[in-house]
Amino acid sequence: MKKIALEEHFVTPDLVGYGAGTSAIAQPKAWADASRRLLDFTEERIPEMDAYGLDMEVLSLNSPGIQAEKDAATAVAKASTVNDFLAGLIAEHPTRFSGFAALPLQDPRAAADELERAVTQLGLKGGLINAHTNGTYLDDPTFRVVWERAEGLDVPLYLHPANGVDTAHVLSGHPELIGPMWSWGIDTSTHALRLIFGGVFDDFPQAKLLLGHMGEGLPFVLWRMDSRWNFHNHHGVELARERPSDYLRENLYITTSGVDSSAPLLCALLALGADHILFGTDYPFESISEACQFLDVAPISEADREKISFRNAETLLRLSEIVPA
Repeated sequence: MKKIALEEHFVTPDLVGYGAGTSAIAQPKAWADASRRLLDFTEERIPEMDAYGLDMEVLSLNSPGIQAEKDAATAVAKASTVNDFLAGLIAEHPTRFSGFAALPLQDPRAAADELERAVTQLGLKGGLINAHTNGTYLDDPTFRVVWERAEGLDVPLYLHPANGVDTAHVLSGHPELIGPMWSWGIDTSTHALRLIFGGVFDDFPQAKLLLGHMGEGLPFVLWRMDSRWNFHNHHGVELARERPSDYLRENLYITTSGVDSSAPLLCALLALGADHILFGTDYPFESISEACQFLDVAPISEADREKISFRNAETLLRLSEIVPA
């Protein structure tokens, strides 16, 4: 069965330095191995894709990427450069790679313009954002121009984790909890909820948000969230739709990236439906072989397996004419 994976990382030599904060949370040997693979596209990556039946990777700049840059003008220039690089790579391997644009959110209007350029001129399939940008989250009113452009272009924005602005006190004394094993998921799911309660999807009801890692835990809490929303003091916040889960079921798409386990997959299927789940491996931080083998044998229907493997990606990213059957 054909497979298209959506959370597949890369970096360029010019942008390696932005990953210094991430390197500090990894085992040195594991980070060295991942760093080598992030820079590679054809020597190791494609042979591993071939070995385990992964037809296409939708590439995205590794965390924290452009979001780590403090200077807006530098971010704009580097985003344009890396998106041009990615488009050139895709042109060399059009059936193996597609991509998400890096966006310089330090300048929201420039980010919206870069998203439009990347989609309409470079053929990229949306944008990927690594957590906050200089402490500002995607519900901030200054980013409405980016959401407006994404909705108009009918492309998703993929929200990926990175180190947070600060460290929650509950994590103090336990640095092992900081990073992708725990704190990144909480930070990213909370960021996604800010979009709901910040009115982003009321303003742009057709906007599409992608989350990796089986939805960063959100599929598990939908009932509880709705129940407590009816009980909780809204603090002046009101929603156009009846329940918070309505937004997650309509505007949210998730990938299996980095979660090769049947229990959360079945939960996500029941919570969100098969049409909103897509495949991802989280390469090079997780194994292509393990991810592909997991999906091949997961206890789901063949119709759902097909949707997750490639059908939903073809629809959401309009890839059906690129990836051969």
